[in-house]
Amino acid sequence: MSGQGHDAKFFQRGKIQEFRQELQAAETKDKKYTKRKTILKKIVANITMGNDMSPLFADVVQCMGTPLLEIKKMVYLFLINYGRSKADSIHMVMPNFLQDCNDRNPLIRALAIRTMSYIPIPVVIENLTEQLRHHLKDRDPYVRKTAAICVAKLYAADPRKAERGSFVELLRDLLVDSNATVVANAVAALSEIADRPDGVVFKLNLPVANKLIAALGESSEWGQIYILDALLRYVPETHADAELIGERISIQLQHANSAVVLTTIKVLLYLMNYMDNRKLIEHICKKMGPPLVTLLSSGPEVQYVALRNILLIVQRRPAVLKNDVKVFFCKYNDPIYVKLAKLEIMYRLANEENVQEVLAELEEYASEVDVDFVRRAVRSIGRITIKVEAAADACINSLLGLIETKVTYVVQEAIIVIKDVFRRYPGKYEGIIPKLCENLDVLDEPEAKASMVWIIGQFANRIDNADELMDDLTYNFLEEPTEVQFALVTAAVKLFIYKSSSDPVKALVHKVLKWTTEEIDNPDLRDRGFMYWRLLAINPTVAGEIVLAEKPAITTDADRMDRGALDQLLLHTGSLGSIYHKNPETFIRGAAGKALVDSPALNPHSRQVLVPIQREVPTSTTMLVSGPGPIEPGTSPVPSPSTSKPAPPLPHDPQEQDEDARFSTGKPTVSRQDSTDPYANLGAAFNDTELLF
Repeated sequence: MSGQGHDAKFFQRGKIQEFRQELQAAETKDKKYTKRKTILKKIVANITMGNDMSPLFADVVQCMGTPLLEIKKMVYLFLINYGRSKADSIHMVMPNFLQDCNDRNPLIRALAIRTMSYIPIPVVIENLTEQLRHHLKDRDPYVRKTAAICVAKLYAADPRKAERGSFVELLRDLLVDSNATVVANAVAALSEIADRPDGVVFKLNLPVANKLIAALGESSEWGQIYILDALLRYVPETHADAELIGERISIQLQHANSAVVLTTIKVLLYLMNYMDNRKLIEHICKKMGPPLVTLLSSGPEVQYVALRNILLIVQRRPAVLKNDVKVFFCKYNDPIYVKLAKLEIMYRLANEENVQEVLAELEEYASEVDVDFVRRAVRSIGRITIKVEAAADACINSLLGLIETKVTYVVQEAIIVIKDVFRRYPGKYEGIIPKLCENLDVLDEPEAKASMVWIIGQFANRIDNADELMDDLTYNFLEEPTEVQFALVTAAVKLFIYKSSSDPVKALVHKVLKWTTEEIDNPDLRDRGFMYWRLLAINPTVAGEIVLAEKPAITTDADRMDRGALDQLLLHTGSLGSIYHKNPETFIRGAAGKALVDSPALNPHSRQVLVPIQREVPTSTTMLVSGPGPIEPGTSPVPSPSTSKPAPPLPHDPQEQDEDARFSTGKPTVSRQDSTDPYANLGAAFNDTELLF
């Protein structure tokens, strides 16, 4: 702490001329380099504060010949910041670079090539190329691991020079290095190169995969993450290979670092697609549960990352946390984003065995003060009603109890979910409709009002005063939101079909359709009004068969993510993709897509939903880096997929036909002389062409 306080004095804005004079004065009276060290600290501090120190370039680089490592570090830091902008002066430091690259001290050798790799200027890259070749085979592992990262920077600056110089092959050889840190850096560099659109195809074979796993125990946390992530590039050819690697890396689930745990889980989920031993898969699923639960004891930010990943995992492997639903019950001090994530997981894990506990918990949440949280809790009760049939009665009673509270937003949310319950269990719970109709006056949200209108229209034959209710609801038809207007138009037509002999109903539907077709600007709504009016004018019986057609029962299938997309997302566990639930290539420019690769070991269900990934191939040849070791039978370089795809077929746009020709098969038609009037003969649908309102 005293050192930090002592260095704070350097963070003061200085003048370029003063620094230059001090550096020049220190050259003659600074045998122990103390003054130069102090001046350079001031310069670095000013760079940190955002002050431009580039005019001192010539003065600072003169300090490169100083044998003191601390001074060299600061000079190299200066070069990293201003080397690019001083391309015309960089030749001044090249002799010092080359001298330091051959220094006896490995720290200085590594520092020199690292700094050179940060300056992507042709003259520097040219000199770096030869030095880097020697340093990749340096006797000191610190130099080798630094050189490995420099290869990735060289590839970013000049891919063709890196490929012509066989640097990728030299990097590949480091995968079997005796030092674990060197192996991890080689993997990181190869992965970075392979993720580039113009990079190599980086694949692992079994011997190299085993070598990487052996290096896990001696690697740092970040090294372990890089190595584990690289194992996704190994495609097992047999079930036994996948099972062996899965058993070997499962020990990493006990790691204290959450990133290592999530990456291990990602690799295990990937390997399970290539396993055939059901008992082993179940065993691994059980082992993954406790580490995931442990992550929930971390801070709220880590909790949220873990919860978003868990949400994906339980959709693919429900057995991982099937008995741990209680750990996702919300705490009073959880942030709202954590509570909402837990609610979604509670719904996913709800089943006949634990539904009573989950339902009791959700009822507690429905009495909280946070409006958004309460809404989600009520909606979760409705979703569980649809998902778990055995608990439907209990859930309906719970929803009715919430309606009794007369809390506006609770009542409205309950009506929204009950609409779906009616579709899930037709003919079972219609007896509660009168209870819902009592709360018409409190409905002020579009979705809730539209749901109630749907209920009234769908069950108008069971509601005695349905026409009165609809008359009240349509009073402000023109001021209602579009969502409610759509529901009102359809409900009015349903009401007319049920009670076509009622004069008030005829007047109501005529009024609504006339409003819709004459005074509404929304083209979709206006077209729907014309469609309904035409149907009723031509054949009300057919209109009834169409509008009141039996609808398929609602299921929870819509809540499930597509299996292929889910397998693809799980390959991004622990990344931003798993938090957004989107593939990185959809929101990060240039990100490489991932997908399962077909092999003899891939299980049939995963093969059926394989998502093809097309990689953009540059004009030059793409290299296949499979790693050192014997080439396994059946493996060959992956052919470059074609970047050109056939254009999708254009939707067929039929020519417009005369409206009368469509309905000229024995049905009433509109006369030619009235064709200019869009409403001609439509009033006949209500048996009164002179009906006014």
